Amino acid sequence: MPIKNRFAELLPEITAWRRDFHAHPELMFDTHRTASVVADKLRAFGCDEVVEGIGRTGVVGVIKGRHPGTGVVGLRADMDALPIEEATGLPYASTVKGKMHACGHDGHTAMLLGAAQYLAETRNFAGAAVVIFQPAEEGGGGAGVMVEDGLMERFGIQEVYGMHNWPGQPLGQFAIRPGPFFAATDEFNITVSGRGGHAAKPQEVVDPIVMASHLVLALQSIVSRNADPVGQLVVSVTLLQAGGGAHNVIPQTATLRGTVRTMDPALRDLAERRMTEIATGVAATFGGKIDVVYNRSYPVMVNSGPETDFAADVARDVAGGCSEAPLVMGGEDFAYMLEARPGAYILVGNGDTAPVHHPEYDFNDEVIPAGCSWYAGLVETKLKAS
Repeated sequence: MPIKNRFAELLPEITAWRRDFHAHPELMFDTHRTASVVADKLRAFGCDEVVEGIGRTGVVGVIKGRHPGTGVVGLRADMDALPIEEATGLPYASTVKGKMHACGHDGHTAMLLGAAQYLAETRNFAGAAVVIFQPAEEGGGGAGVMVEDGLMERFGIQEVYGMHNWPGQPLGQFAIRPGPFFAATDEFNITVSGRGGHAAKPQEVVDPIVMASHLVLALQSIVSRNADPVGQLVVSVTLLQAGGGAHNVIPQTATLRGTVRTMDPALRDLAERRMTEIATGVAATFGGKIDVVYNRSYPVMVNSGPETDFAADVARDVAGGCSEAPLVMGGEDFAYMLEARPGAYILVGNGDTAPVHHPEYDFNDEVIPAGCSWYAGLVETKLKAS
């Protein structure tokens, strides 16, 4: 089952859809235009059921095979963009200031639409394919919201699969790994409180900048001296803010923000606990106060074993091979769907392009036939008609 000829024929049309999405990016759950276009196309393809508003602005299409069967496979694509000013200069560049499709979700949506059109035309399978178009992957946890809205139960989904383009990986080549794949992504906000005053009288103040500086360094000991060195743990302080600009004023407070990335629930617990303990110790040392707010976001995304093997087999049929993907310390809210049902997430090469979340990134339209073939191949192989 190599790349399907039908997707070569549909490539100009699917490319046009993709570039239209690219020119009209929408953020988080505010994907109303994108969702409307997706729903209209699914209806035009002849899907048996099209439901809008799952997970606020998500869209779900059901395509029944022409052979009897009880199997139901879910295929997911994300629709939202990023708050980045585009710098590609492309003819189809973003028309919305400060927003762009810098992660390729426009391509994911277009590829799943192409697969849906093909599956609705051919229906050469037994059971049902459920195509899932999700909002708010970029920080909003839209996958979790759709699951909470009854996605899996309402449509009887038994397995679920997702895909992401990957810059730097050979064009159209796939990579996957079983087990933990993408990291849990947590955030912390820390307020350091001291006693401000004149910079020439340090004996009269409790300097929050000194406390914050010690805290930044001490937090690194969570990775270097608390965590098992063979585990995967990242603790990054990404903001340290204090003072109002005057050279002779020591401020009252300082603020720290950052992220923690883990592949292991035990390490996640350790990082949260030690962060609070270290902050308490630093505050006691300098006579100030430190408040830590630790927010857990996306969980570890875990590919289930049999479904990973299956997804890799389909990828090999499409592209002639499928390599082992590296662990990724970035987050992916498809984790919520994989907590609800067995399934797998795969990477498809975007070629030598700018990285995702970069203002010069663009999805490579030459990937479309491979991505569409993988989506469709999952259904036709898993739900093969006897």
